Amino acid sequence: MKQAGALMATVVLAAWLVWNLWNLFRIAGGLRNGSWRRPMWWTRVCSVSLFAGLAAWLWGVFSGGLDVRTLCVQGHHERYDAAYWDSHAEEFRRLFPLHNKCNAHYDLVPTWVNPAMVICAVVAVAALAVLVWFGTTRQEACPEEVRGSRAR
Repeated sequence: MKQAGALMATVVLAAWLVWNLWNLFRIAGGLRNGSWRRPMWWTRVCSVSLFAGLAAWLWGVFSGGLDVRTLCVQGHHERYDAAYWDSHAEEFRRLFPLHNKCNAHYDLVPTWVNPAMVICAVVAVAALAVLVWFGTTRQEACPEEVRGSRAR
């Protein structure tokens, strides 16, 4: 059952990746032809931003690998301080900001990961705000008589 769930998650993420690659092409074209004035352009921006934020988060989460000690010593040539890691283990298990330190001075999570997640979240919230604005302005632009006649 776990394998089916993992396969389904992989298929969904792969489809979302393909969708967002197509969205990047459409976003760039929308800047040139003015379709940024339409709600679908902002939906594409929101989707790409959320996907990029998730990718950055996954990169940060898995940057420590399964064996932090081996990765620090052999992969990054840094001293592994078990006492430091144990005393800060709760901090390293948080969802944000991501940290996974070998010692007090070296973090396995790249420095760009946390700012990238924040930027992606801000862009996604801004895109959602624009989408809400589109919805409210279209609702207000529709006269009461027309809305009433549509309901009949």
